[in-house]
Amino acid sequence: MKTLRRNFLKIAAVAVLGWGVRPASQLLASSGGESSEGLLFASRHKVHAGPNALKASRWAMVIDTAKLNEKVMEDIVHTCHSIHNVPSIPGNQNIKWIWETHMDHLFLEDLHEYQPEAGAKSALALCNHCDNPPCVRVCPTKATFQREDGIVMMDFHRCIGCRYCMAGCPYGSRSFNFMDPRKHLETTNPDFPTRTKGVVEKCEFCAERLAEGKMPACVEVSEGALAFGDLADPESEVRKLLAERFSIRRSPTLGTKPCVYYLV
Repeated sequence: MKTLRRNFLKIAAVAVLGWGVRPASQLLASSGGESSEGLLFASRHKVHAGPNALKASRWAMVIDTAKLNEKVMEDIVHTCHSIHNVPSIPGNQNIKWIWETHMDHLFLEDLHEYQPEAGAKSALALCNHCDNPPCVRVCPTKATFQREDGIVMMDFHRCIGCRYCMAGCPYGSRSFNFMDPRKHLETTNPDFPTRTKGVVEKCEFCAERLAEGKMPACVEVSEGALAFGDLADPESEVRKLLAERFSIRRSPTLGTKPCVYYLV
């Protein structure tokens, strides 16, 4: 009886901390060992999970705004959201990992009213995977954390829904599940975990694909508009692009040091 009571109190305490993240039935099921979903999360969080994993000292993305058009951006958003089980919820509670937005929403400090007409009017927004991420500093449970290769990750099980990370992020790159997102999924990718009500989520630079030796899905379908590579390697594609073209980052004066660059 004492053992049962002790186990019940342990499970209840964890359930209170993660009220919207993991059902009690899953906690009970995993109390005797790692669940299959738990193993999936463990592998996602490892920097080099497999023998063919892509490696970098500092991952970064370069977006060529001149190569972006409506079709390319639509394909990128659709591919990302389909692979990562991102729901489509009408209204202001929609969840987004990567999305199209106007340039003046992206670069509040860098644009002016005399921009050339030929310039890009819109581009893609996503998590900037900053070198100095304020979202990581303010998270009380370490649900959001930074890997040694720079990718800012989310542990959906550990998230308690306080939304401090959303308040800390100056780029609006995170979404909160005010309702059960699974009800808004027509199809589900079984290779990536779904989320629950009360959880924050965002882009993770396709860390699960990097662990398998694959490039981020958005890069693969971008028709050359997106490049991804090691910022610390002078021979990488991202470094070569940054050396050849003028680029800007979102609100660099904030000191977050974003690792998503825009060629203009």
